[in-house]
Amino acid sequence: VECSNVDEALEAAGAGANIVLLDNFTPQELHRAAAQVKAAHPGVTVEASGGVVLGTLPQFLGPHIDVVSMGCLTHSAPALDFALRV
Repeated sequence: VECSNVDEALEAAGAGANIVLLDNFTPQELHRAAAQVKAAHPGVTVEASGGVVLGTLPQFLGPHIDVVSMGCLTHSAPALDFALRV
């Protein structure tokens, strides 16, 4: 479940979400929110996303973060146009 604040994340985890995506948090907010989610729901996977680029990646890594998504890997990927005829 994509969450934009810690209250949403805790609600999603409490409702049974297996993965909580903390989107567009500053690194400081992210680590605080992730720690709260893990304390209340240790089995939930916490994913960080939004604004993460290679230069800032280390700031988003931490003991309560299980997965980091980086849209910059796909946003600038070249397109390929092809057809499959059977």
